[in-house]
Amino acid sequence: MTKKEAVVAAGILLLFGGITAVATASHSWGTYHWGRTANPFTLKLGDNVSSKWDATLGTTATDWSLSDALDTVVATGNTDPRRCKGTNGRVEVCSAKYGFNGWLGIAQIWITGDHITKGVTKVNDSYFDTPTYNTPAWRNLVMCQEVGHTLGLDHQDEDFYNTPLGTCMDYSADPTPNQHPNQHDYDMLAQIYAHLDSVNTVSLLSAASRALLGNGQSSDLDLNHPSAWGKIVRKDAHGRSSLHERDLGRGEKVFTFVIWVR
Repeated sequence: MTKKEAVVAAGILLLFGGITAVATASHSWGTYHWGRTANPFTLKLGDNVSSKWDATLGTTATDWSLSDALDTVVATGNTDPRRCKGTNGRVEVCSAKYGFNGWLGIAQIWITGDHITKGVTKVNDSYFDTPTYNTPAWRNLVMCQEVGHTLGLDHQDEDFYNTPLGTCMDYSADPTPNQHPNQHDYDMLAQIYAHLDSVNTVSLLSAASRALLGNGQSSDLDLNHPSAWGKIVRKDAHGRSSLHERDLGRGEKVFTFVIWVR
């Protein structure tokens, strides 16, 4: 099945799922995107996960590659999973026991101007090793959602108890119908990446691209704990933070998206 055929099929499923009203809403987060000079572009997902997560990471990479705007490919990891430091020009995906701190998964994205320069996705094995969350459905939902944030997507809904929207970009108490992107996710990526840039922050090869790199302050930050995530930008339907922003100075920021345990 081609990308286009897969997207059409996803749209048919969305239509008959009775959730077409959602498709009119925007769920990009701001104007943030990877800088690139051509489409589609390829974004590496660094594999810093245990064997329990390898199949899930592969599924997520395949799912997001159905977008006509980009491809995500699994690559060798460049970081210690516990610290999970970002690497310029790619996304590092990590799994570790980060503790019973309340979060299942987080996505952290470094921004200079409107451009994403690096990202990390973390999944918390302290919870995923418990019977409640140690299921393929929960693993697929959280991995897919956190990687989706690093592409420039926001949540479609932030109420765990609303009717599932059939997308991993939806908070849900039932992960089964929300394990993969839907048509609206692919449409949003097409909108986000409809224009081209003069810099390429994916590969960071040119001098102009390297000028967008941060000031280096972020390299030693331990961003596993909420106290390090900066100010709360938004709360979900249950009053818990869903997006944080930390200003690193000199034009560089790091945003943290979080999905909490129910």
